[in-house]
Amino acid sequence: MRWPTTRARRAGSLSAPALPVLLAAGLLLAGCSAPGTSGTTGSGPSSSAPVKVGLVYSRTGLLAAYGKQYREGFDAGLKYATHGTGTVDGHRIEVTAKDDAGSPGTAVAETKDLIGRGCRIIAGTTDSGVALQTAPLAAQNRVLYIDGPAATDDITGVNRYTFRSGRQSYQDTLTAASVLGSAKDKKVTVLGQNTAFGQANVAAVKGVLGGRGAKVTAVLAPPSATDLTPFARQVKAAAPDLVFVAWAGSTAPALWTALDQQGVLGSTKVVTGLAGTASYPVFGRAASKVSFLAHYFPGAGGGNPVEKAMIDDVTKAGGTPDLFTPDGFTAAQMVVRAVHAGSPTDTDAMVKALEGWSFAGPKGKEQVRAADHALLQPMFTARLVGTGASAKPRLVSTQPASAVAPPVRKKG
Repeated sequence: MRWPTTRARRAGSLSAPALPVLLAAGLLLAGCSAPGTSGTTGSGPSSSAPVKVGLVYSRTGLLAAYGKQYREGFDAGLKYATHGTGTVDGHRIEVTAKDDAGSPGTAVAETKDLIGRGCRIIAGTTDSGVALQTAPLAAQNRVLYIDGPAATDDITGVNRYTFRSGRQSYQDTLTAASVLGSAKDKKVTVLGQNTAFGQANVAAVKGVLGGRGAKVTAVLAPPSATDLTPFARQVKAAAPDLVFVAWAGSTAPALWTALDQQGVLGSTKVVTGLAGTASYPVFGRAASKVSFLAHYFPGAGGGNPVEKAMIDDVTKAGGTPDLFTPDGFTAAQMVVRAVHAGSPTDTDAMVKALEGWSFAGPKGKEQVRAADHALLQPMFTARLVGTGASAKPRLVSTQPASAVAPPVRKKG
């Protein structure tokens, strides 16, 4: 059987009903140890035993909006990759969703519980700090772990059982470099939060722009900080030629307000990642002063058939395609690939099935790099056009996967 994870299907067959209909279609969202669903006989799995998948992500907490996008994408991707059946080669995909609330401790506890209850595949993780605590569990328990939007570079190559379904900080930085041009003898300040995500961006900027002759310094704020004016003043005092902003979460509006009020946006070049649609109005008139590197926004993929399917399915299910919708969608494609081309029970076979796999994703052609499990993918640059509620991203350029491929990291 040929699975649509490697080719597009007609969009007309992809409409996604509401969740109750998905349940009726066989995509069972139940506990990993739900009685009566194991499909086992004797001591071994039957040919139709379900595949138990744990989904651990931020349903609540600072990154809840990103978690929602990821979950909507995952549901759409699983429906797409299984032709709406929720099954792979006769094996029903049982998904148990858990909320880590952005807490590494909670994520570890939930992941251990899911593994103990028979989940051979764990997917999700919105927060980089959570991902760094969760990934080691994959190697310790020999389960497949598919990281979600968490962007820290340290996840790549961390162990042979961990894969990415989204981009990483180094890919962001290489995309920013394409916007900046020559970095030689330039002063670059990275403004971010003192988190795994922020620190990963500092390291990536030093590696990329520092390696090209720039002097890179950092201003890192506590993730709990709400008054961001002092940090904007530090950036202004450094008088950089470029400010690279790496920020995530609900304090972004306060950050951009502080940067504008302190005159940073009008005194130097500023580049940042294009966040979700809710962030577009935050920039106001300053939008035209900011260059954006973009992981994804609806339409960035050029309307390719997989992107169209994702957008149509999420929209018809009542969701809104956004920044991290493709991460969830791609994770579901990877789950199906691991089971179909690998095994429903053998994790090592799943790993081999994913390593080196090239496929058509929502962003375009993507590949799982065999050497370290980085996800090679196109990236984008954009401008925001309009202000307030009418602000919309406009594609400036598409950076091919080869141009923004991070350096290979040896698997742990």
